[in-house]
Amino acid sequence: MSVGDVAVRATGVWKRYGVGLTQVDALAGVSADFGKGRFTAIMGPSGSGKSTLLHCLAGLDKPSDGKVFLGDVDLTTLPEKQLTHLRRDRIGFVFQAFNLVPTLSALENITLPLDLAGRKPDQDWLTTVVDTVGLMDRLAHKPSELSGGQQQRVACARALVSRPDVVFADEPTGNLDSRSSGDVLDFLHRSVREFNQTVVMVTHDPTAASYADRVLFLADGQLRSELVDPTAESVLDAMKQLESRHDTADELAG
Repeated sequence: MSVGDVAVRATGVWKRYGVGLTQVDALAGVSADFGKGRFTAIMGPSGSGKSTLLHCLAGLDKPSDGKVFLGDVDLTTLPEKQLTHLRRDRIGFVFQAFNLVPTLSALENITLPLDLAGRKPDQDWLTTVVDTVGLMDRLAHKPSELSGGQQQRVACARALVSRPDVVFADEPTGNLDSRSSGDVLDFLHRSVREFNQTVVMVTHDPTAASYADRVLFLADGQLRSELVDPTAESVLDAMKQLESRHDTADELAG
């Protein structure tokens, strides 16, 4: 994949916690490219390093070694103030917890990143995003007046309103029922197909991963395999194989 086609790139990324005998390598030399206008899911067993990788890619955490690039910008060299501005202006976030401000309306929550940056929303784009998530008639409602699925759709709209280079989603459907999960995943999928958005999502759910263009599988902080054009069944099979190899490695190590 050429540099111009890459939204985010990890090169030899390590993340270590602790020192000496207590040191743990959450990531152990991960290298991966994430293409522009593509939807990538990251999966792996508990403790595999998938959320740690997402946080490093999004500039929320700094690698112990290696580099992360957003376009041609090396995030690992940026001072914290520049990194904060970059996250605000070029990155969108959707987390398992909706992270909405309870005293603000749905519309005010959606436009909050732009308000903090002192920027006015593009009204046509704002209308498009709100209409796509199906919230046009709920904009005046506070989060407490919305269902969990509606709150997460507000969070998705907030992530997209600034037209970021990449949207990072960490278990975005983890707190939702199956219907609400489908609504959120449909929106993320449409944002890639219709708006050429780049989405990188961590999930443990094979059905959620099947909405992506490809799935990366991690185990023990290393990239083990990937799957292109996934289905829920093919993702489940790949996870079973990964966990089987993981269990076998543990037995041999023991």
